[in-house]
Amino acid sequence: MTLMKLAPFEQHLKWLALGLGICSTISVVQGWQLAAMLFSLPFCVIWMYCGWLRNERQLKYINMLFTVFYVYGIARYAILYG
Repeated sequence: MTLMKLAPFEQHLKWLALGLGICSTISVVQGWQLAAMLFSLPFCVIWMYCGWLRNERQLKYINMLFTVFYVYGIARYAILYG
């Protein structure tokens, strides 16, 4: 699948990312560490994809960095508490 196949759904993906961001924020406020990371990871992946569509290098690389942090955090959580 090429990167552009999901381009028609970009606006839907952005709305999904908004929902994930809200869920992540609620999780942080409630102190649900794992839930916050699980909501934030797909949020970052969606915005990384949107950065690739629009050639927004800064958005793309920032979200790549946060994706690595969330994958590390989820793996660490699984090892420590799993």
